[in-house]
Amino acid sequence: MEEQFILRVPPSVAEQIERLMNESAAGSSSNPEDASLDLSFSEDGRSGTFMIGNQSFPASLLDLPAVVESYKTYDDSFLVKTADIGQMVMVRQEDDPAPEGVEYKHGLTPPMRDARRRRYRREPDLSADLVNRVENDLISIMQGVSVNQNTSVVGAGEGSDPKKAAPARAPEPEAQEPAANGEEAEPDRTDSDESDN
Repeated sequence: MEEQFILRVPPSVAEQIERLMNESAAGSSSNPEDASLDLSFSEDGRSGTFMIGNQSFPASLLDLPAVVESYKTYDDSFLVKTADIGQMVMVRQEDDPAPEGVEYKHGLTPPMRDARRRRYRREPDLSADLVNRVENDLISIMQGVSVNQNTSVVGAGEGSDPKKAAPARAPEPEAQEPAANGEEAEPDRTDSDESDN
């Protein structure tokens, strides 16, 4: 697959690019110096300069909130996917402010306006202590240790140490008494047992 990006330019620059493309398609470029397009980035790889002819404009590489698929066709009936586009080069006028951060908050179409805030869940605010405690609890559970943090000891009187109190034993199931004639005793029947017959 190819590597592609969206090139977003101001309307005046878009007219110049369209005029240059039409002239180069017709083969009638009057001045080859006016027909040059160049995009170069600085060391950080996110900011750079877009040059068209002798004019230069500041540019920024931004991450889109969603991936956009790109297709092309050779015969107007079959589409061939060429790339997944996740970045946009935004060219702006000299006096326009630079975008904040590397993530663009809007998508390409009107329904994706302010998509980062409206469409995607915000990351939860978790403290490091809470995450560490939950991790330790999970490790204890996986090792077979019971985790009872919110339990209290019943029957501990004054002056007794709650740490030394013996845990309560689970009740044992009642054993059935054998029948007098040596046969096994029939289990008690409930109303639900009778309805099965």
